[in-house]
Amino acid sequence: MKEGSWQAGVLCWLAIACVILSACGCRNDGKTSGATRIKVAYIGLTCEAPIFVAYENGYFAEEGLEPEMVKTDWDGLREGLGLGRFDANHTLLMYLLKPIEQGLDVKITGGVHTGCLRLHVANNSALRSVKDLKGKKIGVPTHLGSPPHLFAARVLAANGIDPRVDKKDVTWVTFPGDLLGKAIEDGRVDAVATSDPIGTLLVGMGLVRTVADQAEDEPYRDEYCCVSVVSGKLARENPETAAKVTRAIFKAAKWVEENTNAAARMAVEKKYIAASPELNAQALVKLRYVPGVDKCRKSIHEVAKEMIAAGLLPESCNADQLAMRSWQHLDGVTDAWVQSLKMPERQMGARPARLEPAAFAALWNGRCLCCARGCCLD
Repeated sequence: MKEGSWQAGVLCWLAIACVILSACGCRNDGKTSGATRIKVAYIGLTCEAPIFVAYENGYFAEEGLEPEMVKTDWDGLREGLGLGRFDANHTLLMYLLKPIEQGLDVKITGGVHTGCLRLHVANNSALRSVKDLKGKKIGVPTHLGSPPHLFAARVLAANGIDPRVDKKDVTWVTFPGDLLGKAIEDGRVDAVATSDPIGTLLVGMGLVRTVADQAEDEPYRDEYCCVSVVSGKLARENPETAAKVTRAIFKAAKWVEENTNAAARMAVEKKYIAASPELNAQALVKLRYVPGVDKCRKSIHEVAKEMIAAGLLPESCNADQLAMRSWQHLDGVTDAWVQSLKMPERQMGARPARLEPAAFAALWNGRCLCCARGCCLD
């Protein structure tokens, strides 16, 4: 065979081999060959922006992961993670601790963002502080045990008011989230526990004043509201993958902090969130996406102690032991690594200016409050 013919034959076989390998999973789209498949759960909340960004910006793929995004609800999320049907998510720390104490098989791997919960009194009320709420009625969205209720109970206990139902220091009243404003306007309750954007909307509408704000008030302002979480099954059987998914979410959280407008628009345009980009950006800008490890471990311990004091966890619960049981150390997931992350050039004006509550409320322009699916409305 002539040399030119032999070379042509080799090139032909190489081309055929490439086609065969491509059909078997070899890729040229930037994803790692043989990527690990994972299932990432989401509910469709404003504060889940890092999950959407990690998928859309390719941070999961950069870690060698092939994610399947699975939409679920609150109960499905916890059950799915506990049973290993889902591999990862980020969700509310307070919402996880009681199920973990009761045996839920999940592990917390790091902090994602700080505060989005509030406690308000009626704007025309003579009540001035949390201490004035003893003997009063407090409205909470959907059910006792919702994140706004958990936060309000902690705040009450810290101010000498026993929040347990049987102690009757306060009366809890549940409402659909979109009816909280109407309930306090009609005088059916003296205070309401909310999350953003509902809280800011009610302030902007002139219905309430804030007496406790997780984003602003000590000691809550520095604790993590939402944390990254993986199934216990994944943490035990494949901690390397658990580290990869956590790193992807951390990268995305830093990107959201620096590119809030772009993250808000992405979530709307990709149909993760049912809101306008402007509204979604204003809901996001209240939160601080500063992923971290050591502070998250401290947050677990402090939140557990306060939940025990508030009767949200049994008196027999040991905060140190619960914090240890909840946590999963992962190689390569450290504060030093987080600090070393460099984000690409900011997009679309980075973080928007926070509007005054009245201007924020005006953005709704007649929308019903049930469309305000904030960080943790339910």
